[in-house]
Amino acid sequence: MATRARKQSAPTGPTWDQVTLAPVVLIKTGEPVLGQRAQERLVAQARQKDPATELTRIDAASYEAHQLDMVTSPSLFGEPRLVLIENLEQMTDALLQDMLTYVSAPAPDVFVVATHRGGNRGKKLLDAIAASPFPVVTCPPLKNARDKNDFLRAELTRAGRKADPAALAALVDALGNDVMEMSSALSQLMADTQGTITVDHVKTYYAGRIEATGFTVADCAVKGDVAGAITALRHAISTGVDPVPIVSALAMKIRTLARVAAVRSKGGSLQSLGMASWQIDRASKELSGWSDEALATSLIAIAQADSDVKGGARDAVYAVERAVITTCRARLASGRRR
Repeated sequence: MATRARKQSAPTGPTWDQVTLAPVVLIKTGEPVLGQRAQERLVAQARQKDPATELTRIDAASYEAHQLDMVTSPSLFGEPRLVLIENLEQMTDALLQDMLTYVSAPAPDVFVVATHRGGNRGKKLLDAIAASPFPVVTCPPLKNARDKNDFLRAELTRAGRKADPAALAALVDALGNDVMEMSSALSQLMADTQGTITVDHVKTYYAGRIEATGFTVADCAVKGDVAGAITALRHAISTGVDPVPIVSALAMKIRTLARVAAVRSKGGSLQSLGMASWQIDRASKELSGWSDEALATSLIAIAQADSDVKGGARDAVYAVERAVITTCRARLASGRRR
């Protein structure tokens, strides 16, 4: 009964940045960059343990029977080996059988690291490793800005660097849709700058990307800056940004304000929103000049725009523009009443 309950519960193994070498390590990742970081960590540990460690990569999708036996058999020179098995979710039947056998009796001086990116393929093997004494690392996808900010801060900490919160927010705004690209951008910033990374550094390197996203449009709209919002919108469209993510950015912004406003009106704790402290501070400042009625007007306009850009209107760009102008005017009218 205890074993069954443990299998049904959420994985409790080490995180990607805490895992250590073991005869077998399973990395279950919904976020490729985190799975890669876990692999890099284990490879570094193996190299530190013995620089002569032999590294072998196996593609699970093209695996042939007994291939694992060959790469884990005793070496002529006795050096340790690290075997990285990629694409476990596409494993052949031969690999499934060979791995089930191997997990029950791993070879000495060999570390096997297998990465599974989701799906039900190979569930029998995943369960077998979960029931073994070997670690299972789970890397969930980075879905929201807070997760991406936490990831970037962890990258900075490992590198012994710091960045202003606004700089990280700008980097997420500019490149957050692609975590791998966002991570590469941070690495480039760390290589090309010294000291604390500032928002000016981010703008210097990625200004075009920031200006071409829906987040700049949303920032201007929340301030009631009609000219700035429309200019940013047209620039985004001209650089190839689809109207859908622009509406999503605007919706995210206004919903965040509405959530903060609702909790404040009830006297509740803003920490219960599960947002980063800088996000709460920013939203609290941006709420100045917004009434509940204005937020409701904006949300209705955004909901209409969302429907329009997803097929309900002939001119998606006009639909976004109308929602942006309505939001700006709602903010301006609310500010005047106050």
